Amino acid sequence: MEDCVFCKIIKGEIPSKKVYEDDEILAFYDINPIAKVHVLVIPKIHIESLLELKDEHKYLLFNIFEKINEVAEMVGVDKTGFRVISNVGKDAGQAVKHLHFHILGGETLPTR
Repeated sequence: MEDCVFCKIIKGEIPSKKVYEDDEILAFYDINPIAKVHVLVIPKIHIESLLELKDEHKYLLFNIFEKINEVAEMVGVDKTGFRVISNVGKDAGQAVKHLHFHILGGETLPTR
């Protein structure tokens, strides 16, 4: 997607503070954090949201969740706890239409 901000970050057209990167996945700090630690984990292929996942994405999704655990350790929230969120659609607050997972932690998070 030409106008997708995350696709531009993947291509290096927009800078990001990377935490992790491999051939399939990129993890970077959110520019508008809502927690002390706020990292986004995204696939490098453009998938709009969880609703767009297909059978062919099974391995990718598994790999993303494996990397979420590794990234949580890298940023120091694996021992104290963290939240993983994926917003789907406008009503849920999905601001960028590219599948992404928020890792939130580094402090006690509100439960409501």
